[in-house]
Amino acid sequence: MLDQARVFSCLQDNGISFFTGVPDSYLNGFCTYALKHCGGRNVIAANEGNAVGIAAGHYFATKEVPLVYMQNSGMGNAVNPLASLTDPAVYAVPMILLIGWRGQNGSEPNHPQHRLQGEITPGLLEIMHIPYLVLEDNDESFSEMLAVAAATSRSARTPFALLAPKGVMAATEKANETDDRYPMCREEAIEVILDHMPTDTIYSATTGRATRELFFLRERRGEAKSTDYLNVGSMGHASSVALGIAMARPERKVVVLDGDAAAIMHLGALTMMSKFDCPNFMHVVLNNGAHESVGGQPSAGYQLDFTAIAESCGYATIGKCAETKEELIQAINELKDIGRASFIDCRIHKGLREKLPPIVFDHREAIDRLIDELNG
Repeated sequence: MLDQARVFSCLQDNGISFFTGVPDSYLNGFCTYALKHCGGRNVIAANEGNAVGIAAGHYFATKEVPLVYMQNSGMGNAVNPLASLTDPAVYAVPMILLIGWRGQNGSEPNHPQHRLQGEITPGLLEIMHIPYLVLEDNDESFSEMLAVAAATSRSARTPFALLAPKGVMAATEKANETDDRYPMCREEAIEVILDHMPTDTIYSATTGRATRELFFLRERRGEAKSTDYLNVGSMGHASSVALGIAMARPERKVVVLDGDAAAIMHLGALTMMSKFDCPNFMHVVLNNGAHESVGGQPSAGYQLDFTAIAESCGYATIGKCAETKEELIQAINELKDIGRASFIDCRIHKGLREKLPPIVFDHREAIDRLIDELNG
């Protein structure tokens, strides 16, 4: 991994001192350093498009070149503002895009959700006419590439991307950071839900830890996985997939095991409940106030009143968050047959109860089992 103190010194030397984006495991070293040392000049955004907009506003107000960081899977969220706001033919906004390049050259065979994204990452930049360089794990090389990127971005008033392959901006292992703010961990909360919902309930688990914990809980409990949808990619869309299932199969209970950062990323999805009657749909946000899967950087999860937001969107709630196992059980029992879509803000602490290996499974086989379950 690059020396992150040197990375930020180089950025400062090139007039770049404002950072915004969505944390990524491939950029964990960068994101952790920014969090510790940059204070209010590091803004963790709701999604990648949001970050591009914030960066553009910063440039308009200061004429300083900002840096936007993201995983390449988030490039889709950023395409619209990159193509229709920052482009030299529109408002010509210079910025550095630091992009974690997952799936580069088929480098993650057990994670097919990164395969196509990894393949098309350079092409997406090319089709948007955004110049780019591929970083190396070499401090001198980084300094030279950054100088080119910053000079080009500033003189041409265009975004310039730096692609970071695995190991360039992150250590091999991420720390399992824990706290004790709330008594339950995510795995315990998921197990409570499994224990208190009907056995044929359909589950949609959000990207990251929730998918892994649901997967291994099923194995530990000796249960089939045919009722589980694992949203291994497309962060923020687990609830939308679940809603599509719930609307088509009103006789089945459907539960979303969402994350706070994932829910925030596409918060507009909650408003669907203001338009549709879907009494079999339960949306649970497992809220630990963090982007835990990529390093534990803080989200806005603990600052938001998810319950009030959900109520304003048409969900039934218990009027407050559930902070303990007993409160979660009470909330499930009160809401599961209430006759309309329901929502629970389940407060949990950060950290894994045990170290889990990556999940390795046949994605087509898994989704076909769920399709058969829903159509059988």
